[in-house]
Parts: sequence; structure tokens; C-alpha cells
Amino acid sequence: MEHPAPTPFLVQRGDDLVPNPIAHGGWGPTLGGQVVGGLLARAIERRVTDAELLPARLTVEILRRVASEPVRVSASVVRAGSRMQSVDAAMTQGGELVARASALYLRRGAQPEGAFFSTAVTLPPIPKEPAQFDDTVPMFIRTYGPTPDDDRHEFPWQQAGPRYAWVREIRDLVDGEELTPFIRAALAVDITSSMTNFSTDGLAFINADYTLALSRLPDGPYIGLAALTHSSADGIASGSAALFDRLGPIGTGLSCSIGNFNFNPNGNHTR
Repeated sequence: MEHPAPTPFLVQRGDDLVPNPIAHGGWGPTLGGQVVGGLLARAIERRVTDAELLPARLTVEILRRVASEPVRVSASVVRAGSRMQSVDAAMTQGGELVARASALYLRRGAQPEGAFFSTAVTLPPIPKEPAQFDDTVPMFIRTYGPTPDDDRHEFPWQQAGPRYAWVREIRDLVDGEELTPFIRAALAVDITSSMTNFSTDGLAFINADYTLALSRLPDGPYIGLAALTHSSADGIASGSAALFDRLGPIGTGLSCSIGNFNFNPNGNHTR
């Protein structure tokens, strides 16, 4: 028996992208940061036609809260050279700029020889998929604290220790469009903010922007994240996370955030 496809985040109607309620984020009736970033990445990717160019960096700036209303997204090539291409994108609502992004594409080539240093990170194994995905939540996500079976806390990230996640997008970003590896990564990296900004008292930072840096595109639907750093003072925070796929590391997420005390993880996806 085939199960119905999960509700898409948005539906295309002419030049407008119309959100469904599932596109709400955790800060109220606004679009989730992952949806904003995914749409900007979608517009950017459509401007690049050279398959040898890798999206090495995507920076998303959320300039104001994006209402759960129709949006329009456009993109333009800023510069194209023999080894790189720079693309900008803009999201508007009612003619007002609400978010923007810049991306840098680099040409793939020969890998230099030698051994390189990187901080060692070991993620829990990719979780077993349920028989049917839950259409009432934006994505399939399994979160972990210091140990895979840590149940000492209400939420595995609400503690002053390591935290991890495996994420699998389960729905179309835009109805009828298959997710590309780049868009999957752009959707997943938004989790960097909440993952690195949780404290023993909960989550009180909202991301103002985030950056995805990739050495290669993810292989398969699962993207893993491991918190690396958090620093904050006077209500401003920065955090970083390592990104993985089933084969190993693929890049880094970086988030800049500001203090906000209205996070409500429950009740924002009811219909």
C-alpha cells in the first residue's frame, strides 16, 4: 500500500510561492529559516548551468521575519570566471526585501596530495526510517545528546554537552519538484543555530543568518550535524557545526544569532 506524499512546503502559483502551514518555523506564524534558505538556494542553483562547478558556499541573511504569505525569489549572476561563479538571490514579500543570499561556486579539479588536520567527530549511526513519515512535522530528524540513548533531559540538546542530529527531508520544497543535493544541504544547515544555541535552560537565540560551506555535495537523503562551537555575549551568539553524509564529512555550518525568548517548538504546525 502506497502512502500519500507528505504535504509540500510551498506551491507555485504564477510568480508567487505560496506556503502551506507546515512551512511555519518555531518562532511563530513565520516561514522557517530552512524554508527561506532552501528557496534562495533553489533560485541560485537555477542560474548555474556548468556541472563542474560546486556550490562551495551559501550565505543566507534573514533581514526580517518572513510572514507565512506568498513570496517571490529571484537570482542573478554577479561574476563568472574560469574557476568560479558568484550568484546573489533575493526574496521579497509585497515588494519588500525580506531575505537575501550569496553563493560562491568553485570549479572541481585535482585533489592536492598530503594529509590534512581536522578535529575528529564521530556521529551516531544513521537512524532506522519509520514505516511512514509523520506529515505533521517539517522533516524527519533524530537528535542526540552526549550518548545515543541519553534520556536525562527533556530534549537531547538541552544540556551543556555534545549534541548531534541526522536529518532527512521528507517533502518537496516546492510541490512537484525533486530536491537536489544542494537544496537538501541548504535546508539542513539551518539546524546549526538551534543545535549550537541550546543551553541547559532551553533555546533563547534566533538566527539572523547562516552559512553553508561545502567541500562536496551530500550523497543520499541523510545529512548529519555535530555541534562544534558556541560563543555568546550580550545577547549575540555564533555557532558552528560539522556536516556529514553517509560517506563522511561534507562541510561546515555557521550561524550568527540574537537573543530571542519566544521559541515554541510545539503547536506551530497544527492545521
